[in-house]
Amino acid sequence: MSVTDDHYQALRWIATADDDLQAARSLEREGMYAHACFLAQQCAEKAVKAAWIRMGQDRWGHSIQALIRGFPPDLTPPQWVSWTEQAATMDRYYIPTRYPNGLPDLTPGESYFAADARSAIELGERFLSASRAWLDACAPGPPNTKPE
Repeated sequence: MSVTDDHYQALRWIATADDDLQAARSLEREGMYAHACFLAQQCAEKAVKAAWIRMGQDRWGHSIQALIRGFPPDLTPPQWVSWTEQAATMDRYYIPTRYPNGLPDLTPGESYFAADARSAIELGERFLSASRAWLDACAPGPPNTKPE
């Protein structure tokens, strides 16, 4: 892929991350806190993967912390260096928010609360914002245009 195509593909991931964040907010308003946490995690994961895609890499895996730690030091978006702890928090929303056997004797709906959803959404917003800013800083041409 060309740099322009990589940038375009990264913007598609950002758009999908934004959709996940909007869905997380809707679920939080409806009291579906576990689901809101999961979609906030998905937002952050896709935002970080967008940066990888912009660099011409299609990284697999769901650990946001591992995705961030894998970045070449000279290309890591500055805010992310100190965010491994927040990334680890987001990683905890990947499995137990979705499966009844993710936590002993409880369902996800019994285990996550409004404060969890608000915190996850806030972190999702941070990762999305940082990824957008990083992509804007390395944009190859007019923003939000599909390559020829």
